[in-house]
Amino acid sequence: MCGRYASTKKRQELLEEFEIAADGTSDELPADYNVAPTKMVYAVLTRPQAKDGEDGAEPEPTRQLRVLKWGLVPSWAKDPSVGSRMINARVETLAEKPSFRKAFARRRCLLPADGYYEWYRADKKTKQPYFIHPSDGEVMAMAGLYEFWKDPTRADDDPLKWLTTCTVITTTAEDGLGHIHDRMPVIIGRDRWADWLDPERTDPAKVLDLLDTGRPSGLTAYPVSSEVNSVRNNGPHLLEREEPETALF
Repeated sequence: MCGRYASTKKRQELLEEFEIAADGTSDELPADYNVAPTKMVYAVLTRPQAKDGEDGAEPEPTRQLRVLKWGLVPSWAKDPSVGSRMINARVETLAEKPSFRKAFARRRCLLPADGYYEWYRADKKTKQPYFIHPSDGEVMAMAGLYEFWKDPTRADDDPLKWLTTCTVITTTAEDGLGHIHDRMPVIIGRDRWADWLDPERTDPAKVLDLLDTGRPSGLTAYPVSSEVNSVRNNGPHLLEREEPETALF
C-alpha cells in the first residue's frame, strides 16, 4: 500500500514541471514531509475549461493543478468518512470495483511526490520505515483517481457543498523493493502523463495499458527514523538516512 509520502515542491515548481495551463489552487500548500490520509494534497488533472476572454466558447480540456483531499469518497457515498478507508486503489481491480470504476474511466490524476514511506516488518515487534524515491531526484508522479461528492446537508451556494477527493493506485512491488513491502504506488512516466490524464481516453483496456508496471521505476530506498511513524512529526529531518541498530536483511 501507500499510506504516507513526502511532497515538498512549491506550487510554482509543479506548474512548470507538469506544464500546467491553469492553476486551480487558492492557497500554497506548505512543504509536507509526512503526508497522511485525509490531508489536502496537490493533484494534476485535465478537465474542460473555457479560455479566459472567450465568452460562450466551448470549454477545452485543460491541464490543471488542484488541491484535493486524500481518501476517495465515491459520488454515491452516504458519508464522506468512507474516504479514510479508500486511500489506495489496487490496479488489479480498479476497472471493476464500484468505488473506483467510474473515476478510472474519466477522472484520472497524477499525485506529485518526492517519494513515499514504507515499513519493513523485521519481526512481530519491529517495523523499520524506509523512504523510497526516484534515484535521479526527479519528481515522482503517482497514478491516482479523483472523485466529486456532494454534501446533501449543505445549501447549493455553500462553497463546501462539493468535496473533491483522490486515491493512489497501487500494484505489486517490483523485485528491488518487494523485500520491504509487497505493494507500491504505480508511477507514471513523463511520456505517458498526457495519455493518462486524457478524460476522452475511456477504454478500460487501453487505459490499463498505460499502467505498465513492468517498466523499471528507477526507485531506490534507504532507512529513516521511526519518527515518521507519527503523523504529528514533520520536517526535512524525516528524510535523513538513519541505519537500524541491527541489520535487517
